[in-house]
Amino acid sequence: MIDLKVINSVLTQMEEERGIPKEKILEAIEMALASAYKKEYGKRGQDIRAKFDINSGKTEMFQVKLVVDESTVFTDENEYDAYIDDRREHPENFVTENGEPKETRELYNTEYHILLADAKRIKKGVALGDEMVFPIESSGDYGRIAAQTAKQVIMQKIREAEKVSVMAEYGDREGQIVSGTVQRIERGNIFVECGRATGFLPYEEQIPGERFGQGERVRAYLFRVEDSGKGVFLRLSRSHPKFLEELFKLEAPEIASGSVKIKAIAREAGSRSKIAVASDDPHIDPVGSMVGGRGVRVSTVMSELGGERIDIIE
Repeated sequence: MIDLKVINSVLTQMEEERGIPKEKILEAIEMALASAYKKEYGKRGQDIRAKFDINSGKTEMFQVKLVVDESTVFTDENEYDAYIDDRREHPENFVTENGEPKETRELYNTEYHILLADAKRIKKGVALGDEMVFPIESSGDYGRIAAQTAKQVIMQKIREAEKVSVMAEYGDREGQIVSGTVQRIERGNIFVECGRATGFLPYEEQIPGERFGQGERVRAYLFRVEDSGKGVFLRLSRSHPKFLEELFKLEAPEIASGSVKIKAIAREAGSRSKIAVASDDPHIDPVGSMVGGRGVRVSTVMSELGGERIDIIE
């Protein structure tokens, strides 16, 4: 059976930590319960709905029928077939003056429809187009199905919420440097554990000659965040010219503040790079800002890039 304490705890946690209202999750659970019931015990054409009580754990099932009459449905199958044939042969007769299609009349289905005259015998004041709700009893071992369904829905909502949260977090970091641990290497492609998401560093985006081992720390440029069916993937690069620019932003405050601007970068990853820099402030030496005292800044960047030669010009 459903563990109500666990469900209540999970719903509260999701509302507080991930901002998903309890009502939304309960609505999803009820829709899934109705779908599971219909698949297991329902009949074709039935509109089954569920009401799940989070306090008692009880599930009430209902069949909903639409109130119709002879102007909205056909009760004779031969008349309905003739109507369908007429719509196919003369579609121009079934559109409005504005060219909008006229509403299609359906064939009466006892599982989905109830005639207005019959509905009035059950409930006074019922009108054409209203819905009438009829309670139905749960069948067989529906309690087990309900428990499994509720669990699946909650897990799905957790995954969806996690994905939205990760997309929001890393979407803001697109165009920046991220770091992580090498998870595994497949055919030269490196998968990086970046906390709540997995980074993908393809072979062609790596610096030639570089080698990383499993568990080793790696920094790379995040150039795209992808939402796939398996989760959120971070597309990484160490050969991208922007990786070089972001590294200098970390080392040179003048670049981070914007007082020194990188105008252009030409890069042969792993071999050499040329960077053109400029400054609007006459008191700032743009090349000197990049190089740093005794070349410490450019040396740190070169070390990160495996000794790649870097030329800086004004």
